[in-house]
Amino acid sequence: MTTVKPIVLAEDNPRDAELALAAMEEHHIADKVVICHDGAEVLDYLYCRGSFKNRESGNPVVVFLDLKMPKVDGIEVLRTIKNDTNLKPIPVVMLTSSREERDLAQSYALGANAYVVKPVEFQQFIAAVKELGVFWGVINEPPPEGKESAA
Repeated sequence: MTTVKPIVLAEDNPRDAELALAAMEEHHIADKVVICHDGAEVLDYLYCRGSFKNRESGNPVVVFLDLKMPKVDGIEVLRTIKNDTNLKPIPVVMLTSSREERDLAQSYALGANAYVVKPVEFQQFIAAVKELGVFWGVINEPPPEGKESAA
């Protein structure tokens, strides 16, 4: 039996986190979502330290990463992930309210796999998160763990 890998949702806004979980619930992937409330918590999860030191090992299937977060911002988290050989294969989707071209360009330059601006309207936000969750959590085939791609 294949173990379903978790999705990491880095979101400091409790309302947005709750909406994201509700959106993914329809496709039964909400129970696989780990919510991190700041960038430091995301890094603790990825490196199995702090409150996550006893979690099951292995990388998440995707990280949905907000840009503007307390402690460590999304850009620094992205930089850390993409500079670590073991974490680099994890797809990172920037899920943010920022429409600034600088944020968009920097995210892609650092290796983000996608950049999605959160819709302001409730139903559009739910639909966007649902589609992201289904694609990255169910449809997309992640790279094999522990194996570098031949480039």
